[in-house]
Amino acid sequence: MDLNLKGARALVTGASQGIGLACATVLAAEGVNLLIAARRGPELESVAEDLLTRYGVDVQWKAIDLSASGSAEALAQWAADGVDILVNNAGAIPTGELLELDEETWRRAWDLKVFGYINLTRAIYREMKRRKKGVVVNIIGSAAEQPSAGYIAGASANASLAAFTRALASAAPWDGVRVVGIHPGPTQTERYIGILQAQAQERFGDASRYDELMSELPFARACKPEEIANAVAFFASDRSAYTNGSILMIDGGFSLSRGR
Repeated sequence: MDLNLKGARALVTGASQGIGLACATVLAAEGVNLLIAARRGPELESVAEDLLTRYGVDVQWKAIDLSASGSAEALAQWAADGVDILVNNAGAIPTGELLELDEETWRRAWDLKVFGYINLTRAIYREMKRRKKGVVVNIIGSAAEQPSAGYIAGASANASLAAFTRALASAAPWDGVRVVGIHPGPTQTERYIGILQAQAQERFGDASRYDELMSELPFARACKPEEIANAVAFFASDRSAYTNGSILMIDGGFSLSRGR
């Protein structure tokens, strides 16, 4: 299906690896010109060169820490006018129960993911509203709907961002903008694989056996990053032009099968 995205302009955060990289790659394959951002410049530069070579789209990159005050505004100013698609993806919140996470750790994680999403959306949305055109896609996380004590900071953050997505979406159509979200379940990112490898080393004495730990997941695997990215591209396209305020759960039915 042609998504009719060729020539659009997208800003993707956390684009150096994982879901962000997959989003940038899928959008580039659809002919979207890219603005990509993450903390690590060398990785971003490599991604930009690769996507330009493979797909011939314009790719600009900027190394930036979106947890820092004023960084969202600086990124929006760098992006300048005409961002058609904003994909908020930067942020990784540590696991841990309430008594294991101190205030500094909690605030640092929320500064990047929660306030990073909010501040960048505010900065980009202003121009989208002026142009009466744009789509915001927030990559959030299934913990918003499946909270656990062992991921309390992440579950709370994701629930907040889900509410933020729906609240902004309630007024967005009158601004000519759509706001949607995606809740990825367990996904084969570098971070997730690293966690599984550590668990496999502890349990089996062999980190390479990490795939055995996915046997209880739906289809005996975690989600592939490109499966999230494909949904992002569809949501961002006019093929999904009446989708607003929706948050799609992509977890293979994990949340439905936990009690089996």
